[in-house]
Amino acid sequence: MPQGVPIEFTGVTKRFDQVAAVTDLSFTVEPGRVTGFLGPNGAGKTTTLRMLLGLVRPTSGTATIGGVPYAHLPSPLTTVGAALEAASFHPGRSARNHLLVYAHAARIDTSRVNAVLKKVGLTDYADRRVGGYSLGMRQRLGLAFTLLGDPGVLVLDEPINGLDPEGIKWIRGFLRELADEGRTVLVSSHLLSEVQQSVDEVVIIAKGELVHRGTLASLDTSTITVLVDAPDRAALGSALEAAGLAFTTVSGGLLVSGVEATDVGHVAFVAGIELSALHRQRSGLEESFLALVGAGDSL
Repeated sequence: MPQGVPIEFTGVTKRFDQVAAVTDLSFTVEPGRVTGFLGPNGAGKTTTLRMLLGLVRPTSGTATIGGVPYAHLPSPLTTVGAALEAASFHPGRSARNHLLVYAHAARIDTSRVNAVLKKVGLTDYADRRVGGYSLGMRQRLGLAFTLLGDPGVLVLDEPINGLDPEGIKWIRGFLRELADEGRTVLVSSHLLSEVQQSVDEVVIIAKGELVHRGTLASLDTSTITVLVDAPDRAALGSALEAAGLAFTTVSGGLLVSGVEATDVGHVAFVAGIELSALHRQRSGLEESFLALVGAGDSL
């Protein structure tokens, strides 16, 4: 069974003329884990992955796979399987023939073709023309290609983008299976919700810079707030202040942090204040993610 090796970015910077696409980016992706590489569209994710795969030269810094730049790997396809863009295939060629062409070109045992088709669930469709494939089937074929050399490292750019719920569920399980086999899995996305059920670590960038790195738990800065309002908002504010509860005024009323709705309701009841609104709110992973990258940029 293939064993993954670490992917390491050290001080990677890329400038296109006067535009900084990536700035001083450093992080490590460990084997046996699914690492989500997250950020809004235009954050620099694809540029970073292209530098890793030797398709773009960094202005400064290094990107290595097992300590070796991609261009110096003795056998790239058996070390790294990569899918950086939506896969394109000749519509008149079957999935099997498509993979056989690449296997022959890379001198990979053609027995791997059947093996990867089975792994991605395309055995029954292997001899159909790709032009008749659904988006989900084409995504599976793209993943089959990345596994052709049985690599220990997988680098996938937006593999869930555009899939239906069934396809998303399948890819989440597939990524988990690859990591459990000991491979290094780096998967990019602009939406945390797409990958949060399958990743162990997250690396988040915005405007080309690292803004967060760690486990999903480290990203979850959940807080509980209560939105409360009353016809006599001033009296409600005074009662909350007297009870030692901090609040801010928002368009829908008063936002109280760190307490439950029952506590706020009790304060109002004791003060004899009629309430017109009382809602418990909770911020979680997605809210933390949007706060880090800027909610407007990720829409």
